[in-house]
Amino acid sequence: MAREYEIAGASGTCSACGREFAGGEAYVAALFQEGAGFLRRDYCPDCWEAQRAQAHGAFSTWRGRTPHPSQPAKRFVDDEVLVDFFERLGEDDEPARVNFRFVLALMLMRKRLLTYDGSETDQAGREIWNMTLRRQRKRVKVVHPPLDEAGIAEVSAQLGAIFEEP
Repeated sequence: MAREYEIAGASGTCSACGREFAGGEAYVAALFQEGAGFLRRDYCPDCWEAQRAQAHGAFSTWRGRTPHPSQPAKRFVDDEVLVDFFERLGEDDEPARVNFRFVLALMLMRKRLLTYDGSETDQAGREIWNMTLRRQRKRVKVVHPPLDEAGIAEVSAQLGAIFEEP
């Protein structure tokens, strides 16, 4: 079963100054490694510029706009951010990251950004998917972890919490 993390989603406020974001306001989201998991912090543009040196160690960053109250919130960020997150997870052997990367691979396959080329078994007996990032024409390997449908849904929900809009 997937290892569950308490992942804070978007808070709707700037992590530095505490000001609440207005509808349509720009923000910068930064994802930091915290142990084996991730911590998301959102910043208003002014605080991001002031904190940029400190945020240099961010695992991933992206820019967005908070939805207007009349607009439905989007669940995920753009494709480039997802691909970047996928690549940054790399070939980490930590089980939660393997699960994150596998579920991201499924999402990217659905978006036709990643193609499945075949599979093999590594020395540890794990199934390894050989895949290609289509835009970069880059070959990658993805561990197929022993996740059932419930485990995939759990990891998907955790990813949703990371990437939701404030």
